[in-house]
This record gives sequence, C-alpha cells and structure tokens, in this order.
Amino acid sequence: MILLRHTFGKCYCLGKESRNGLLDSLHGTVYAEPVDKGRRERPPAWDARKVRGLRQQLRMTQAELAQELNVRQQTVSEWETGQYRPRGASERMLSVVAERADVPYGE
Repeated sequence: MILLRHTFGKCYCLGKESRNGLLDSLHGTVYAEPVDKGRRERPPAWDARKVRGLRQQLRMTQAELAQELNVRQQTVSEWETGQYRPRGASERMLSVVAERADVPYGE
C-alpha cells in the first residue's frame, strides 16, 4: 500500500491496483508529449564565414570582438575556423552587435 497525503493534511491509502493506475496516469500526463514539441528547428544564424565577416566589417581584431562579447579570443578564432559555432548567449550577442552595426547576418 502507498500512503498519499493531500495538501489539506488528509491521508489516503491506495492498494496496489490503484497505486499502479495512479502512477501510470501521472507518468502519462508528465511524459505524454515530447519535451521539444512545438519548437521549430532553425538553421544556426552564425557560421564561420558570417562571424569573420561581421568582425571584418566592424574593423575589429579577434581580441577586440572577444572583449565586446565577453568571450576568449580563442573562442572567436574557433568560430571563425568552423571548429565550433556560437550558440546560446553568444549567438544572441553576435546578433545584437550585428543589428546595432546595421550589418546583415541572417541570410
């Protein structure tokens, strides 16, 4: 048997059959839908060519762009060589910098 405590302090005892049904229904409600349902897949906005192009149009060194984005110079270098792609906050910050500089980047 399993003892469930209601939010108002009342206790309920469930037998094995009820417990399995309860757990199955709870599990079904939590995991019935995929977590990422509704998210749309989008291509990354920033590849190596676009990162380098932005930096060059801004007339900045890798170190200067890194300082602006609060990342290491090595990170900018890795983006520009295609070793890694910017993601998360770095991807958003690159977009903000490009928009403020009026540099197209999403094409």
